Amino acid sequence: MGIVKEPFGKSPDSREVFSYKITNKNQMSISVSDFGATLVKILVPDREGRTRDVALGYDSAEGYYDNPCHFGAIIGRNGNRIGKARFTLNGKEYQLAVNDNENNLHSGPDWYRTRVWEVKKVDQEQNAVTFGLTSPDMDQGFPGTFTVQVTYTLTDENEIQIHYEGEADQDTIVNMTNHSYFNLAGHNAGPEVLLDHQVQILAPEYTPVTDSQSIPTGEIAPVAGTPMDFQTLKRIGQDLEADFQQLKFGGGYDHNYALSREKGSVKKAARVECKESGIAMEVYTDLPGMQFYIGNFIDNERGKEGCVYQKRGGFCMETQYYPDACNQSNFQSSVLKAGDKYDTATIYKFLVME
Repeated sequence: MGIVKEPFGKSPDSREVFSYKITNKNQMSISVSDFGATLVKILVPDREGRTRDVALGYDSAEGYYDNPCHFGAIIGRNGNRIGKARFTLNGKEYQLAVNDNENNLHSGPDWYRTRVWEVKKVDQEQNAVTFGLTSPDMDQGFPGTFTVQVTYTLTDENEIQIHYEGEADQDTIVNMTNHSYFNLAGHNAGPEVLLDHQVQILAPEYTPVTDSQSIPTGEIAPVAGTPMDFQTLKRIGQDLEADFQQLKFGGGYDHNYALSREKGSVKKAARVECKESGIAMEVYTDLPGMQFYIGNFIDNERGKEGCVYQKRGGFCMETQYYPDACNQSNFQSSVLKAGDKYDTATIYKFLVME
């Protein structure tokens, strides 16, 4: 048990940044950094009791400067895509940067993940670290000053709890997520093992996209009878090459699953199993959506320990409001009203399979 502060390199403006290693009684540990409030390591015991780092990433802050895949990143103010990089709020249109075809992706290019966050609290008793950030009015093109805290807690049940809290002084858009990539055989295990992972997503519906730019049509469609159906455990690779237009649009799975229609209480969203390592992971969230993405666009990315990550070397389960929710009347709104509390939680729980 305990938290150890360790040097993690320097930010682009030459400030010293740190990682915080949090260890529980089971000798599971995670490392989180004040550079981007990033989740940089997840060391989990496998069925033999050996620890494996199951999170793709880099060895130091310098690796995270570019980070084209957003490994381990906290995404804000808005995760996923906003169509045409614009939205209308209270009768006023706001234009964002165009950084993904005609759209805005993850609120870039001025990312939350490349900023040094304030360390608000290191709680040895709760095994938790809290990072804070103030995002000024019109930061990234969004109205209102938004003040946010993200707390990472590692429990003795091998849960990584991520708690987001924030508020704004004007109505704005907020839809934060964590963009960690997992490979339960180890960060360096590669795509062949990844495609053998068994996945269950407890969602009867998903949001189809219009084309390869991945903006939702506005429809909420049933997964039953399609390759999108993960309601019972199946191999990631089982239907990956099916002749199905949605898979062709995304180059594989890169879709939002409709866990529910609206934000509610924290409940189980997914389970992933890796027979090779014996490690399983469960996802819990109070949010209505989860983007399931299998790293279709990873391209020879040099990561930890000299490993070169390849296409489909890791998967993401990004909990969120639905993509483009600020422009889609059929989806629960991602508008945060002035003075209201933004408060949401996601849990990644790790287990050893029998």
